[in-house]
Amino acid sequence: MSAPISLSLHPDRLFPVDASTRDVARRLYESVKDLPIISPHSHVPPQWIADDVAFSDPTSLLITPDHYVTRMMHANGVRLDDLGVGRNDMTADDSRAAFRLLCEHWGDYAGTPVRYWLENELVDIFGVTVRPSPETADQIYDAIQAWVGDGANTARKLMERFDIAVLATTDDPCDNLEHHAALRDDATFTRRVVPTFRPDKYLEPARADWNQLVDDISRASGEAVDDLPGFLNALANRREYFKAHGAFSSDHSHFDLDTTRLDEAEANRIYLAARRGAASADEATALRRHLVWHQVRMATEDGLVLTLHPAVVRNHHTPTFEKYGADVGADIPVSVEVSRALRPALESFGTHPNLNLVIFTLDETVFSREIAPLAGFYPSVFAGVPWWFLDAPDAIKRFRRAVTETAGFTRTSGFIDDTRAFCSIPARHDMSRRLDACHLADLVVEHRLAEDEAAQIITSLVVDQPRKVFKL
Repeated sequence: MSAPISLSLHPDRLFPVDASTRDVARRLYESVKDLPIISPHSHVPPQWIADDVAFSDPTSLLITPDHYVTRMMHANGVRLDDLGVGRNDMTADDSRAAFRLLCEHWGDYAGTPVRYWLENELVDIFGVTVRPSPETADQIYDAIQAWVGDGANTARKLMERFDIAVLATTDDPCDNLEHHAALRDDATFTRRVVPTFRPDKYLEPARADWNQLVDDISRASGEAVDDLPGFLNALANRREYFKAHGAFSSDHSHFDLDTTRLDEAEANRIYLAARRGAASADEATALRRHLVWHQVRMATEDGLVLTLHPAVVRNHHTPTFEKYGADVGADIPVSVEVSRALRPALESFGTHPNLNLVIFTLDETVFSREIAPLAGFYPSVFAGVPWWFLDAPDAIKRFRRAVTETAGFTRTSGFIDDTRAFCSIPARHDMSRRLDACHLADLVVEHRLAEDEAAQIITSLVVDQPRKVFKL
């Protein structure tokens, strides 16, 4: 048997091939590489931090919760069950078998950002020095299991080690936010973990469970929901509850961005019909768009930053959804229209001083055509950085070139990691910092920007922009 191939991280990874440009990128990156992480949108469970959990095994830490990892193996013939998805009965042997599958399929990740993040985690966090393969799978598993068993690697200690200054979770409007309250009241915890108001499903009258959701938010808020004004009061009540628990944003993902406002009487008629189960599909869509307009209105009143990331066919494969549930990698992007869709809300609130609206997309064709021009005019609009399918090196480079020429750097959001995979957060942010250094280095060597200005800009992208955009 041949010796294992070593695994290491090249210090110039992602940097330009041209030597002079690479030198500038190195200097810019060095100036920000050790700055604290601000994560305005993640899916890390707040209970992990509140309870300072000690992770149990390599598979539940690195594979099962990360749909980026599981979907690639699924596409290459691995059953999601074998990766722990949808299961709570994984044994130690099952966990090891799942990790072996990852190592057997290591080649399937070549050229992907997932491979980049995993390599960073393996080397920087777990001290792994051999490349994953069927022959090294158990060796790597044992090394990570030893790390997992070390009391120095609990969730709170990793917040410190990763230097995560701010971590925003994603939370249901009816959540009592007990874990956030516990963290807020714990004087020994010096990091900031805050909730994010995520009302999507409550704004979708076409859902089969919508009436139950409306009843749920009525109980949580104490507001009667006998008509649309009452339902809007319930939503506003929960937004205020979240804000009181530290939330600084609300997050919205619908099939489109349309914010057409209905006549309030007509909207109430459709709401009442939906409560009886009698609204048509078109009526339900119209009411959802009306409700999103009201979410923008509420944002001007309570100051929560409103983020939008539309245009995904959720749970594309129904049998997978029925067996495993949502968020297992079966959401597929579609194209989206932005300018006309958002115009009703921007006509009403686009210049409101209390509104910050961040537009994300999975359709990069709209970066330069629509999002950048909107962010380049409206003081309330910011271009959200690439995430989810686009959070990859080449896509991020394309984003910077597509958006900067129209909107500059100050109209963008700062990096969003959008992950459930806790240990990938530092790798994702490091990748973003390297790529921003690359883009700025190009401008410097093209004599379009002085290097001292570039150094100021990259610091702003890491620190100032997320704090400004998300009102930190």
